[in-house]
Amino acid sequence: MSNLQPFHLAIPVSNVEENRNFYRDVLGCEEGRSSEHWVDFNFFGHQLVIHEQETPSTKEPKGNPVDGKDVPIPHFGVVLEWDVFQQFAENLKNQNIQFVIEPYIRFKGKTGEQATMFFKDPSGNALEFKSFKNIDQLFAK
Repeated sequence: MSNLQPFHLAIPVSNVEENRNFYRDVLGCEEGRSSEHWVDFNFFGHQLVIHEQETPSTKEPKGNPVDGKDVPIPHFGVVLEWDVFQQFAENLKNQNIQFVIEPYIRFKGKTGEQATMFFKDPSGNALEFKSFKNIDQLFAK
């Protein structure tokens, strides 16, 4: 696939305004169309829509062990360039984001070496941002 197309993802949130502020002001996503119940964002070149859900899910999120850490399931995010990841992680730390998994290097010295971090939005949706030391290893076994 030589021309990567943006994905579209719609997620539930318990409070549109609180999450609008998080995605716009904390993560730096440009806001697009909106109503009082939903907001479109440019999520690193992709379309993310937050939809207010009056009755949030009562399901407790699960986790899977990866590299000795309990990775929240489900989660979503973006693969960033190495230097962009480092700057983004520092910006989040400066905003006192509470990390589920602090930024660190996973699979160090192995195929697929990557920087990764996990945190949640105000509605509890888990996000992962990562960056590969060698982007050509994105899908390497």
